[in-house]
Amino acid sequence: MTQTILITGASSGIGKTTAKFFQKKGWNVVATMRSPEKEAELTALDNVLVTKLDVTDEASISDAVAAGIEKFGKIDVLLNNAGYGAYGPLEAFPMENIERQFNTNVIGLLAVTKAVLPHFRANKSGVIINISSIGGQMTFPLGTLYHGTKFAVEGMSESLHYELAPMGVKIKIVQPGMIKTDFGGRSFDFTNDESMTEYQSTVQALFNAWGGAGENASEPEVVSEVIWRAATDDTDQLRYQAGDDAVALLAKRKAEDDATFIGDMKSQFGM
Repeated sequence: MTQTILITGASSGIGKTTAKFFQKKGWNVVATMRSPEKEAELTALDNVLVTKLDVTDEASISDAVAAGIEKFGKIDVLLNNAGYGAYGPLEAFPMENIERQFNTNVIGLLAVTKAVLPHFRANKSGVIINISSIGGQMTFPLGTLYHGTKFAVEGMSESLHYELAPMGVKIKIVQPGMIKTDFGGRSFDFTNDESMTEYQSTVQALFNAWGGAGENASEPEVVSEVIWRAATDDTDQLRYQAGDDAVALLAKRKAEDDATFIGDMKSQFGM
């Protein structure tokens, strides 16, 4: 029987690339997004259902899961990909922005997972793949909100790994490094208040350090290949790095104590 993957945030970047990747591999794909009426490329592909899912709207989550099961009979893999990154001084963020970051990256991920679990539990099988980041195990300056959510994803996933294993459901964490997506565009929310002069040297240091980082970023297909491996390797492996920079940075973080790693990061940011 042809297997089926449900992907959140499939309108662009890693989500869209992965939808096309799995479709080419012969899978059924439930490609979900907030505005499916704007999607043309995925809609034209065989065995792809494009449907609405907003991770902050519980009804849309239930409807999308039900639509996927009705269309293809079963969901085998859930890819929790939807998310974005809020950066900037904590003081500069209105509470509504703080809540949006956690509602999207944490509460939304939990809500989608919770909606799929009864189906997986009944089938005694399933794979849940959560897109974390190198930023789930290390931090950059001014990323209090983003890193807070990704550290949460890592903890939630690791605990669920124990919880769901007895019923045959696997949990996987994919940790991309710098990827050539629109993360720096619509998926990136930078908030600053220039009147808070004490923070501005750090803001400038961040932009200077990240200025050329995109030139060495990996293509989204690199992440899709890792997601494919996580979905199909039939192992209990929990974490997968995606991109050479992710492998190198996370190995460095694991090998060094806090003072060494953080001291090196400060020097790189001219702090």
